[in-house]
Order: sequence, then C-alpha cells, then structure tokens
Amino acid sequence: MPQAQRAQALSRGRELGQLPREQALGILAGCGITLTGQFAWGSNYTFLARVSCEQGELQAVYKPAEGEQPLWDFPRKSLAGREVAAYLTSEALGWDLVPPTVLRPDGPAGGGSLQLYVDADPEKHYFSFEPEDKQRLRPAALFDVLINNADRKGGHVILDDHGHVWLIDHGICFHREYKLRTVIWDFQEQAIPEDLMRDVKRLRGQLEPPGPLHKELQGLLSPPEIEAMDRRAGQLLQEARFPSPGPGRPYPWPLV
Repeated sequence: MPQAQRAQALSRGRELGQLPREQALGILAGCGITLTGQFAWGSNYTFLARVSCEQGELQAVYKPAEGEQPLWDFPRKSLAGREVAAYLTSEALGWDLVPPTVLRPDGPAGGGSLQLYVDADPEKHYFSFEPEDKQRLRPAALFDVLINNADRKGGHVILDDHGHVWLIDHGICFHREYKLRTVIWDFQEQAIPEDLMRDVKRLRGQLEPPGPLHKELQGLLSPPEIEAMDRRAGQLLQEARFPSPGPGRPYPWPLV
C-alpha cells in the first residue's frame, strides 16, 4: 500500500465532527466490532473495523496485542496500551492531536486498541504540507518530546477534510530511556510558546499521584515510564525551548 494511502487508512474514517466526542468514545468502548479489512503493510496485525450498536456506528482501526511482533526494547504486548496512553495524554494537554482511542479487551482477535478512523486527504502529510501547515506543528513536536516518540514518520502527521492536524501510530512511545526519533525538527532551539508551556505545566499536575492522568495511565504504562514522562515535562518547562536532534539517531526509518 502506498504511504499516502497508509496515512489515510491508519486512523481516520467517519469524521469526528459527525459525532460528539463522548458518543464516539462510548461506541468505541462498548459496541460490537466487525472486522472489514486488514492492512497488509507493517509488522503488526492491523484491521479496519465497523463498530456499531444502537448508539451509532463508526469505522475504527483495531490493533490486537496478540498481533504485535516482539521488540527487544519494549515489553511484549504493550503497544496497544501505548496507543491509548497517547490519546489520554493528548486530551490531558487539550491539544486534540490523537483520534479517540480505547482499549478493548474483547476484540475479535483478543484485547487491543481501537481508534476512530477519520477521513484524511491521502496526499496531505508532513512531507507535502505547505509552509503555513508546518507552522501549526509546534504542539505536535512538543507532544512527541513528551511521549518520547520513537517513530514519528512523515505519514503519521496528516490533515483531515477540515484541515485539522491528526497524529497517528503511537505504539512505540513512552519508553523510559531517551528514544526520540521524528521528522519534525522544524522548531529546534526556538522558544516554546507560553500557551503551550501552560499546558505542559498543567499536564505535570495531572501526572502527579493521585492526579487524573496518573490514574488513567496506570495499567497502560509502567510506573517508571510515567515518571519518565513527568521528568521530560519538567525539563521542557525548565529549558523553555524545543530540543535539537540527538543524542543518537534522531530520525525514523523510513522517513515516510
């Protein structure tokens, strides 16, 4: 599948604007799941699904934990939980970057993540963005630092039909060791805007026990991983600047 089609397929589908967010989350969390297709790319099993009941119907991307290929540096069967953790972190920040995502223990192929599939223009992703679109990516760049994203490819940054920026594919994030690999280095050494700094400060308050985000992340991430995100947030607040690439390999492969 071409990368542009992959970007469209990963996490988009019925526009979120057609459903209230809480209704979409309710459908994802509690309605029946019917598999309608399988993505042939990638090393992990990923399915397109129809989720429906009396509350409504929507399309979603289902990633079962049983379909995850083992990684040497991430615990087995932990990637689905990281997908959910990324959504919860985006919501805690108030940045609306990650489509609604829930953990479904009763998926057709076992427990896994279920994320709203929202239509996106397959030709619009990071490497085809206009300069003005890239200038909107400061929250995305900061988000990846916070979650320690080890695989922010260009095709994981997309626009829907309304021009909203969405970020997808967060299975290998939140490692307690530094692993940031991203294509979004546009703002290195620039000052972090004050409004984003306030959001990061608020996030730290929610990460401290017994804060709401700390409670939500328990069971999705390990305690050291939650503590590591708190430290990254603290470092951003202290330095007040976007980081520069490195140490180590700062870009994912492939880039798209």
